[in-house]
Amino acid sequence: MMRRLGALVMAFVAGAFLLAACSSGSGGKTLGVDEFADLVATDGVVLIDVRTPEEFATGHLAGAQNIDVESSDFTTQIANLDTATTYAVYCRSGNRSLTAMTAMQDAGFENVSDLSGGITAWAQAGQPVVTD
Repeated sequence: MMRRLGALVMAFVAGAFLLAACSSGSGGKTLGVDEFADLVATDGVVLIDVRTPEEFATGHLAGAQNIDVESSDFTTQIANLDTATTYAVYCRSGNRSLTAMTAMQDAGFENVSDLSGGITAWAQAGQPVVTD
């Protein structure tokens, strides 16, 4: 009985992991600082800061464009982007960029990654932050 229960629990856990792995959708990844740095250094990758314009002005990653995920026209702004391009999105802590990544995937974007821990983790890792 205990052996059967153990096997059932293991099957449930394995299924849960499989569902979690698939839940980010196709082409969506949450990356650590080092992986994200490698991605944004790749030619053709578009870097998007999804924080407010005020937050963006205090410091952002070099080359980033600002599209506020909480603005009323976020959906309109991303609709003007090429869904086949590779995008790297970030925010302050990773919460809003995950929201943006999901919205972009729902809109048909094929390859979007977000930065785990956001610009906070980026700066703590000693990566550069610029102001214009």
